[in-house]
Amino acid sequence: MITDILENENFKDLVTKQIKETIDYLLAQDQEFSITANIKPIVFTPELPSAIKEQLSDYSLFILSNYTYTTVKVDEHFISFEAGYGSENFGSTAKVPLHSVFQIIVDESILYLNSVATVDKFNKNTKLNSINVFKNNPNNKKFNK
Repeated sequence: MITDILENENFKDLVTKQIKETIDYLLAQDQEFSITANIKPIVFTPELPSAIKEQLSDYSLFILSNYTYTTVKVDEHFISFEAGYGSENFGSTAKVPLHSVFQIIVDESILYLNSVATVDKFNKNTKLNSINVFKNNPNNKKFNK
């Protein structure tokens, strides 16, 4: 069944590697590109104001060109970049798990499509999960208020 494949950790790791290699290739070619990503697991630093975050769709388009392109960093698990959001051009760095990149787009054409980005179990905000793990530790009950 397709769900067994999409929800498999090994398949997620394969897709993550493919996305990293594709992005590395585009960067080596000095090719600007865009990504559509599942925003649930993205961490914004500083956090986006709620008025701006509420305007983002579940799968938002991020255009990595000009200044934003020069700030792109990729490691084994994440792509990060600085951008301005909303009409106020609020500056924030987005840290996007590679597996949550749904599309890689070049010149308005889809270069890569990733079904794993739609799998809920992989796309929870890890920042919130780590807070919950901390709070659930019996030794940390005094911090639960």
